[in-house]
Amino acid sequence: MKKAGKGQRSGYRYLAGNIALFSVSNFVSKILVFLLVPLYTGVLTTREYGIADLMQVTLLLLVPALTINIGEAALRFGIDEPEKRGGILRTGLSLVCRADAITVGLCIIGFAFADRQMRWYIFLFCILFAANSLYEFLIMYFQGCERVYIVVIGSITSTAVMILSNIIFLLVIRTGLSGYIGSQIGAFFTASLVMLYLAKREGILGTAAEDEDLKRRMLTYSTPMIAYSTGSWVNNAADRYIVLAICGAAANGLYGVAYKIPAILMVFQRIFAQAWQMSATKSYKDENSKEFFTNMYRIYNCFMVIGCAVLTVLVEPVASFLFRKDFYEAWIFVPPLLISVIFGALTGFLGSICLAHEDSKSMGLATGAGALTNVALNFAMIPRFGPMGAAVATAISYAMMWLLAYRFVRRHVTIENNMFTDVFAYLVLIAICVAMTGRIGGRYVICTILTLLLILVYHSEVAGIAGRVPALVRSFIGGNKKGQ
Repeated sequence: MKKAGKGQRSGYRYLAGNIALFSVSNFVSKILVFLLVPLYTGVLTTREYGIADLMQVTLLLLVPALTINIGEAALRFGIDEPEKRGGILRTGLSLVCRADAITVGLCIIGFAFADRQMRWYIFLFCILFAANSLYEFLIMYFQGCERVYIVVIGSITSTAVMILSNIIFLLVIRTGLSGYIGSQIGAFFTASLVMLYLAKREGILGTAAEDEDLKRRMLTYSTPMIAYSTGSWVNNAADRYIVLAICGAAANGLYGVAYKIPAILMVFQRIFAQAWQMSATKSYKDENSKEFFTNMYRIYNCFMVIGCAVLTVLVEPVASFLFRKDFYEAWIFVPPLLISVIFGALTGFLGSICLAHEDSKSMGLATGAGALTNVALNFAMIPRFGPMGAAVATAISYAMMWLLAYRFVRRHVTIENNMFTDVFAYLVLIAICVAMTGRIGGRYVICTILTLLLILVYHSEVAGIAGRVPALVRSFIGGNKKGQ
């Protein structure tokens, strides 16, 4: 392996530093919230959890669509044009407020067709949208300002408020689903206020005049990404609606809670993705970007594959700890969902490179093709196989997205990985998945052996990573000392 040049070492240091900070944020927030799953499954019914899950996935569609993905533009332009961060904030907040107004209008229309109980949930959803849209925009904006510590503190604040309010609303006052939603509203609003306070204290919330040229360029960048975010939403969430329509709210509650175990792997994926999005935007013009992107892709793929295999082997004991009462049987849907996390993560990695090159069209095509495949397979498989059909359809659609994204990214940079080795590893993962979901005899022994095989397949990547860790740590510490 060639020795990393100065620019490449700087790229690794920048990525390593952000990964370290995002690790603090995500481990504290995601792991603690993850430990609340037994509380949710013990207090809420499968129907209530199904309604809550639908509200969450609806947010995933409406927030990026109605805000026109302005957070993505804030991150990109904040890094590229730091002198215009005041204008970026002004533009972003104005579009968030406009999205809130549109949501209020939609909710008023919904009131006319809903019963008394559903009107209450629609009202809560309206407030939840406002809280979440502001929070998500500020997270992306402060990443663009390269103030990751503000993002970390905001995330930790959100988690602390959510945990405390969940305990009060669900265990003490016992307000059920209303308390569950109210906890999230309070968490998002409180975290947003804390981030704004920290930013004001640091002096990065200066006033800025309306900049129509900046606004136009931001919208030109973010608007084509609606197809990308909508396609991603279809792959993440459309199956919940189809399961609800065909199998009912209880089945959808089981399917929704099944996502909680893949969320373990998604914690690591999110840590890397948040840091990587900043690195890809900052490094895509560097002369060593090809080698940097290749190394990071191989490392990322290696850890995601091995992590998926380990979680699949442990899925039943993990489910017995997390899932209460009727929720336990949801574990059967987890293995194919874990595979979808891998392909979703790799697609996001490649998508960040395309977006850094302002090529949102390619990612829109990739996610659009995956979304159409997902919907078609859901309607074909859910009537026959129930939620399991939805889980398999999700895995297949994400695999298609990854293949297309891998092809499109080669227009900008060539990722030099061993495709034969990767495909072999994915086939081994499928074998592990089939053994677990099919409950074949001796499945734990078989799957453990196959997991060890995967580790052997990727042993060179693992050894290379281990060999670079001390140098990365020294580089990160040295960079921090120089910056002080």
